[in-house]
Amino acid sequence: MSPGEKLDPLPDTFILQPPVFHPVVPYVTTIFGGLRAGKMVVLQGAVPLNARRFQVDFQCGCSLHPRPDIAIHFNPRFHTTKPHVICNTLRGGHWQAEARWPHLALQKGASFLILFLFGNEEMKVSVNGQHFLHYRYQLPLSRVDTLGIYGDILVTAVGFLNISPFVEGGSEYPVGHPFLLKSPSLEVPCSRALPQGLWPGQVIIVRGLVLPEPKDFTLSLLDEAAHVPVTLRASFADRTLAWVSRWGRKKLILAPFLFYPQRFFEVLLLCQEGELKLALSGQGVGATSLGQQALERLRELRISGSVQLYCVHY
Repeated sequence: MSPGEKLDPLPDTFILQPPVFHPVVPYVTTIFGGLRAGKMVVLQGAVPLNARRFQVDFQCGCSLHPRPDIAIHFNPRFHTTKPHVICNTLRGGHWQAEARWPHLALQKGASFLILFLFGNEEMKVSVNGQHFLHYRYQLPLSRVDTLGIYGDILVTAVGFLNISPFVEGGSEYPVGHPFLLKSPSLEVPCSRALPQGLWPGQVIIVRGLVLPEPKDFTLSLLDEAAHVPVTLRASFADRTLAWVSRWGRKKLILAPFLFYPQRFFEVLLLCQEGELKLALSGQGVGATSLGQQALERLRELRISGSVQLYCVHY
């Protein structure tokens, strides 16, 4: 990619953004591409021992005066005799009828992982992997472009994701793996052992940020003999994505090139009956066949290239 080259605009449906680590509360940030059905927001942190209340607001703008509409107001309250959660909508400066959940799934002094999952007509919330509540929209989800976090809360990570296009085995929620690592990013090149190989249903998840002047990105799978049966390669020079075989044979993936400089990306590889299915930033883009025996003989995952890695999970 030449320094003066202009990339085509990235469609809103593909826009994600890097996770945020240890933000100072109150914290307000733009949601790249806004909210839409199929997006998830993951919030990881802890409730202080002396907490009274906190709130997570999905806002229609970030102005101070007039106060913006709030499509979804998620408000755990700990200071009452019966801790509870309130959800509400602020429209034109007026709160609507509130919804209340009496059994608070959060505890003072305890850590948490909250997943906000946005559907066509309602938001669902899980806490530490368990469904907690659902709240029907009173304002169009498409108006939401800002996330605000306020009150008594310690936030370690905020992540913005798309739902995996792969079937999640009938689970009510997609898997929202935590972002928090011992450090904000992993070293590149990165290597991870696959002691049992890959089996049907197993998913490899790689999340990261493309560097400002990228050259390439490769994800390779090595077998017991250190051979490389397959590599996923993104070339920024010609903006192509391809599977590369053990013998160097290249098979182009006929899909939009979704790796953009200084943009967050998510790669999912699903092992399924002798093949690997690929999704990029929530969009299925094809598969490659290796045979189940070849998949079971895999022993190592290697990632290299012009990226900063935040999460490698399998």
